[in-house]
Amino acid sequence: MKKTIKRRGAATLAGAAALALTLSACGGADDLGGGADAAGTKDSSADCTAFEDYGTFDGETVSLFSSIRETEADQLQDSFAAFSECTGITVEHNGSGEFEQQVVVQAEGGNASDLAIFPQPGLLARMVNDGYVVPAPEAVEANVDEGWSEDWKAYGTVDGKFYAAPLMASVKSFVWYSPTAFAEAGYEVPTTWDELMSLTEKIAATGAKPWCAGIESGGATGWPATDWIEDMVLREGGGDLYDQWVSHEVPFNDPQIVAATDRAGAILKNDAYTNGGIGDSRSIATTSFNDGGLPILEGECSLHRQASFYEAQWPEGTKVGPEGDVFAFYLPGATAEEKPLLTGGEFVGAFNDEPATQAVQAFMSSGEWANTRVKIGGVTSANKAVDPANASSDVLRLAIELLQDENAVARFDGSDLMPSEVGAGSFWTGMTQWIDGADTKTVLDQIEASWPAS
Repeated sequence: MKKTIKRRGAATLAGAAALALTLSACGGADDLGGGADAAGTKDSSADCTAFEDYGTFDGETVSLFSSIRETEADQLQDSFAAFSECTGITVEHNGSGEFEQQVVVQAEGGNASDLAIFPQPGLLARMVNDGYVVPAPEAVEANVDEGWSEDWKAYGTVDGKFYAAPLMASVKSFVWYSPTAFAEAGYEVPTTWDELMSLTEKIAATGAKPWCAGIESGGATGWPATDWIEDMVLREGGGDLYDQWVSHEVPFNDPQIVAATDRAGAILKNDAYTNGGIGDSRSIATTSFNDGGLPILEGECSLHRQASFYEAQWPEGTKVGPEGDVFAFYLPGATAEEKPLLTGGEFVGAFNDEPATQAVQAFMSSGEWANTRVKIGGVTSANKAVDPANASSDVLRLAIELLQDENAVARFDGSDLMPSEVGAGSFWTGMTQWIDGADTKTVLDQIEASWPAS
C-alpha cells in the first residue's frame, strides 16, 4: 500500500513554514514543555504539555480526506493548530462532495490519504473488507474505551476488530423554526406527532407553505431524505422495527417501511406543505442541503427538519436561540413521553500505520480534541469528556445533553449502517427519484432488489 506521508525531503513551502512555526513554538523534539524563538529563548506562553504523549516529528505531513467542506472545513483545520505546533505534524485536510465515491477510487488506485473521516460505518466496513483500512492502534482504542459508549465503539468495529474511532456526533431528530415568527403568529412548539401535523395544516391554511427542504448534496444527493425515512421508521415501529430493518431482517419493501415512507411523503410530497420559498415539492430534489432551511429567515417557510449540525449553515450574524432568529425543537414522537432519537456521526480510519498517522488518529480520538472542536463551534460530540458548556449554542448544548443521556432510546443513522451499495447508493438515489415523483412501492422494491446477497 502506498504511503503518502510527506517527509522533510519532499516538504512543500507551506510544510516548511509550518515546521519553522513548530520549532519556534515548541523548541523541537527535545523540548515539549515550552517554546523557543529563533534565538533559542524559551517562550513560556506555548504549553505543549497536553501533547507530550503524541511524540514529535520532523516536519511530517499527514493527509486527511473527508466530506467536510466550506466553513466546517476551516473549523476542522483550526482544531489542529496547537497539536501541529507541538508535534511538528502538519495535518493537510481535503474535503470533497464526492467523498463516498472518491475514497474508494483513491484506495483502489493506490493513492489513499493517510486518514479518512467516514460518515458511514457501512462504507468503513467495505474499505476494511477490501483490505485498505488498517486496525486502530492501542492508544486510539484506549481513548474510545474511556470516552465513548460501547455502541459507538461498535460502529467502528468490523468482525470483532476495532478500526475507527468516533469523531463528531449529531442529533438528527430536530425541526428548525423561527421563535420570533412563532410568537407573532401565536404558534406553539408541538410535543406530539399529531400536534406537529395540526400545526402544519394550520400554517398551510394561511396560504403559506409550512415546510422547506433540500436534498441535493453532490455525489451524496438524497441523504437528507433518507434521514426523514429513518426518523419515520422509528416513529412508525420503534427501535425493534428499526433494528430489524437496518439488519435486513425486515425487507425494504415491507408494509411497515412503506407506511413510514408514506408518513414522510405526507409532508415532503405535498405541494401544499412544501417547498416554501423555493418551489413545488419536486424542487426539494434540486435544492442544496445547505440552502434548504434558509427561507425560514425570510418568513417564506416555518419548519425545516434537519440535524443539529445544520447550525453551521445559517448565515453569519444569525441569532440561534429560544428567542432568536432560529432555534430547533425535538421532532415529536407519538406521545410527549416517547422520544426516539436518530443520531449520526463520523469515524476516523487509517490507510497506513505510520507513526505520524497514528499520532493524528490518537489525537482525534481524544477528549482534548473533542472539547477543542466543540469550543470552535458548530458541532457536537457524544464523547463523555465533552463539557456541554463548551457548545456554541443552545441547540448544540441540548444535543450534547441528549447524546450523553444513557437513558435515551437512540439509534444511529440507518443508511450509514447498511451496506454501502444500499446506504450510500440505492437508498440515496431511490429517495431522490421518490421526491421527483416516483411512487413509494416502486422505489422501495428497487432498493430491496439492490441489497447485496451476502
